[in-house]
Amino acid sequence: MSVAAIGIICKAPQPGRAKTRLATAIGAVAASELSACFLRDVADAIETVPERLGRRGYGVYAPAGVEHIMRELLPATFGLLLQVGDDLGDVLFGAARDLLDGHDCVLLVNGDSPTLPARFLVRAIEALREPGDRMVLGPASDGGYYLIGLKRPHRQLFTRIAWGTETVARSTCDRAAEIGLATILLPEWYDIDDIEGLTWLKDELAGNSARFRGGGLARASRVFLKAAQRIDP
Repeated sequence: MSVAAIGIICKAPQPGRAKTRLATAIGAVAASELSACFLRDVADAIETVPERLGRRGYGVYAPAGVEHIMRELLPATFGLLLQVGDDLGDVLFGAARDLLDGHDCVLLVNGDSPTLPARFLVRAIEALREPGDRMVLGPASDGGYYLIGLKRPHRQLFTRIAWGTETVARSTCDRAAEIGLATILLPEWYDIDDIEGLTWLKDELAGNSARFRGGGLARASRVFLKAAQRIDP
């Protein structure tokens, strides 16, 4: 049976190290606790993908030495893979290469999209299992991407990318075009790096978002935000 690897690219949610931009608005401890909720919710989305498709979740984590934290956060069925490299491109390429060893395809997703719809993951896996090589990309609202799916570890997709800018998704599509790799785009979604993203999450969870609809339940984030009403963008 074919098995897709779905890796969450993440940092251990430690105060002062996780969600530093969000921490400037809500405090380092609250930001780290919320980051932990995001990881739980993204893992839940992965676990929602039907087992009949064949999938296994992974935490692609940093820094070294936090394995006990990741084990507490992620389901017992998840594997762990330590991030290699300081540059995000190196991290993503290394994760794609390593996870494709033993899996027919790989999805790399960010750990900051707690309402990521599981149906996007299903669509990506189904697209990658069609004949022929291709890339599946989930563009994020900030110009980056929340998901990249591959059948082969193409190094070119992670080079000459201005990480952290609004050109990331567009540049990645350009790299794919340069090597003749077909690209399938998923619907836009969002990640939460700052107070604006947190406002979007609150609006979506309250059913007030006109832009993002049909997302996952985000149970952990929902419970945290309800209990921590002091966090008010």
